[in-house]
Amino acid sequence: MFSENVSFALGLTLFAGLSTGIGSALAFFAKKTNTRFLSISLGFSAGVMIYVSFMEIMNKAKTALQADLGNIVGTWVAVGAFFGGILFIALIDKLVPSYENPHEMHRVEEMNENDPFAGKSKKKLLRMGMMSALAIGIHNFPEGLATFTAALKDPHLGVAIAVAIAIHNIPEGIAVSVPIYYATGSKKKAFAYSFLSGIAEPVGALVGYVLLMPFMSDTVFGVIFAGVAGIMVFISFDELLPAAEEYGEHHLSIYGLIAGMVVMAISLLLFL
Repeated sequence: MFSENVSFALGLTLFAGLSTGIGSALAFFAKKTNTRFLSISLGFSAGVMIYVSFMEIMNKAKTALQADLGNIVGTWVAVGAFFGGILFIALIDKLVPSYENPHEMHRVEEMNENDPFAGKSKKKLLRMGMMSALAIGIHNFPEGLATFTAALKDPHLGVAIAVAIAIHNIPEGIAVSVPIYYATGSKKKAFAYSFLSGIAEPVGALVGYVLLMPFMSDTVFGVIFAGVAGIMVFISFDELLPAAEEYGEHHLSIYGLIAGMVVMAISLLLFL
């Protein structure tokens, strides 16, 4: 049905996922974290995701479902799928190993400190990094499906979502690489685990494609798309905005949020 866009959609998903590697590289080569920039960027990413979820993705999902199921039933199914997506990602959050908070923010300055994890055994520290990589990899799985599905249906929409997810993957790359570096002393291992956690994104896209495409219809597409909107809204409120505030001032994250909405709105208007 959307086969001509498959390569492009997969490429976008790969780009978004491997942005964890950018975060890892920043941790190794930058001397200081630009917290103001990260705060605005994460807020921007949240703004893009929230706006596009409510104004575009939910609209497309509802239209597709109404075409198959009628106006009333289609609307109810769209709303149910939206909250189903939120429940799905919330359950992943609950079930993912929580030995350490996988979304705890780290800064590149930690690479230049003697040992920011003094008092923790190397074994415990390695476990922290591995659990962070596992948790982030599991989170990246549905994000990959979200980017891929959006790009199949609407390439311009896919680009916007891929960029937003790529921005939010950068600090996750730092979160994985910093503790693993201090546990092993190897930048190569730290980068490798950070890189692998990002690979889950295109893997999620491919698994979704293989499992769902043979059954794709307006109803299946609408349910997936509405669920994707719920996933992205949850990620924005649960991860992006708290991280943006932790890295910088409250107002900077909100300015970024509004800027993301404005840019997304203008982008959608230009492609009408």
